[in-house]
Amino acid sequence: MAMSFYCSSAIHTQHQVNVSFGSKNPLQNVKNLIKSFGIPSKSCSPHVSLQQGNWVKLICGASFEDVVDIRNLSLVYTLAGVDCIDCAADPSVINAVNEGIETAREIVSIRRPWVMISVNDDEDLHFRKAEFDPEDCPSDCSRPCENVCPANAISFERENSTMEVPFGSYQKAKPKGGVITERCYGCGRCFPVCPYDKIREITYVRDAMATAELLKTNDVDAVEIHTSGRQTNLFKELWDDLANSVKYLRLVAVSLPDIGDATISTMNQMYAIMEPHLSCFNLWQLDGRPMSGDIGRGATRESIAFAVRVAASSERPPGFLQLAGGTNVHTVDGLKKRGLFRTHITCAEPNHLQSLIGGIAYGGYARKIVGRVLSSMGSENGVTGIECHAEHLLKALKEALHLVGSVKSYNHPDGMQR
Repeated sequence: MAMSFYCSSAIHTQHQVNVSFGSKNPLQNVKNLIKSFGIPSKSCSPHVSLQQGNWVKLICGASFEDVVDIRNLSLVYTLAGVDCIDCAADPSVINAVNEGIETAREIVSIRRPWVMISVNDDEDLHFRKAEFDPEDCPSDCSRPCENVCPANAISFERENSTMEVPFGSYQKAKPKGGVITERCYGCGRCFPVCPYDKIREITYVRDAMATAELLKTNDVDAVEIHTSGRQTNLFKELWDDLANSVKYLRLVAVSLPDIGDATISTMNQMYAIMEPHLSCFNLWQLDGRPMSGDIGRGATRESIAFAVRVAASSERPPGFLQLAGGTNVHTVDGLKKRGLFRTHITCAEPNHLQSLIGGIAYGGYARKIVGRVLSSMGSENGVTGIECHAEHLLKALKEALHLVGSVKSYNHPDGMQR
């Protein structure tokens, strides 16, 4: 799906983006802000960030498919200097990510982040949607599901319909909406709060062969396999389907939860499955408390504790380690307290150092802080590209820079207000 937004800039789809703002450039403040932070130029490759321990990945969401928000999020976080943008394995979503990236690079000459797509080998929390029929909801329901949804994916708009009755006609307010499928990313917070137990869980597994074809395109740089770690035979089946496409990639990641004492042995089993066809970097995403980073400070504890245990093991397989699941603005401080932030170890290569923890992936929290700006912009201007509204872009970028900069150790300009 290609998108065109009409503003003071001209955007051409299919990644050929040309932004022109005339003699009075409304984005000059954006450019000045980026320059003042000292964001790395094109010469710094994402894999160098992994080695240095300051890799940052934006997680758009394995099930989040709102292409307008995804495009704008990708634009903002590309300007903020992320190393990778992780998204659903869907052509229209991938296109939206790349359009956002290329629009950002027309605004400022900046390194292109890697584009990663996520797949699963079995049922997984990240690959599900909520579903319910709003007509089944009692009229006096307080709608706690709408209030608890972090993605604004539940709507109870009502439309008037005229009904004919024996004594004339009358207007009836009919509920419509329910779950906005493309915005739901499967956090599951609505399930337990429904007082009438009306919300259903719809799970799915991404098609392996379709994913294999996507990996061969120039639009994708990396793949992430989500696995429960309980059955490596399912992992092997998926890997076998993807193996011939892996040669086109720069990075293969495996996202897994903490399964206790079995974690390291399972990681080794999966690495043994991958190794014969692994011709690029590999990464282990340590998924502490999935889809919870926006809840608060405590959400990051599980991801840090998970990282501490894996990093301490001398038997873990090769590959970079990256935190996810509950990560937020407090994660870096937590890593520092445990002595794991940008702590380097000697690698097998002579005189070569590598960071013990490669970096951090941010999902719900990263979307939340920029999403507030996108929501405000949408309320005022409708569906639009954020580059068309320099004031909103500046606000969103300040939020993104504050988060990304905590890992990248950017120079924070004196007096900068978020």
